[in-house]
Amino acid sequence: MPLDLCRIDDRLIHGQVVVGWGQPMGLGFIVLVDDEVAGSDWERELYRMGVPPDMDVIFETVDGAAARIEEFAADTRRGILLTGDCESMKRLSSLAPSLTKVNLGGIHHRAGRIQKLRYVFLAPDEERTLKELAARGVTVTAQDVPSARPVPLPDVLAGKGD
Repeated sequence: MPLDLCRIDDRLIHGQVVVGWGQPMGLGFIVLVDDEVAGSDWERELYRMGVPPDMDVIFETVDGAAARIEEFAADTRRGILLTGDCESMKRLSSLAPSLTKVNLGGIHHRAGRIQKLRYVFLAPDEERTLKELAARGVTVTAQDVPSARPVPLPDVLAGKGD
């Protein structure tokens, strides 16, 4: 079974991911892909605390996740993969061509970002990164919760879809 969701969410593991996506999907595992978090014992423990005991959390660097992507896809449990930023997802997809769909979850306001949707703010370099993903054949949509309609990347970039 392929990974059910590959998501960019700058909060990584939080209630919306665990409860909003995890429970309805019946997730068995989450792959958190972040070079810094993968190397930090205290950050890994902090994120692990937000996940129910019956759900595994796998912490990987971008390179480590790429090396294990087929293993994750072959897992019989349902799983999601999270990165905290567009560039990490782009790097991962270039190393793991089987990654063909990306969900934009929460990319929140910070200096230099422009609001596109209620929950998506993008800087010009992030827009370019997402366009590059799409140009390589990756389907990029925004969707904050499973019950919402997926918003295609062109609509996201145009600020349409909320």
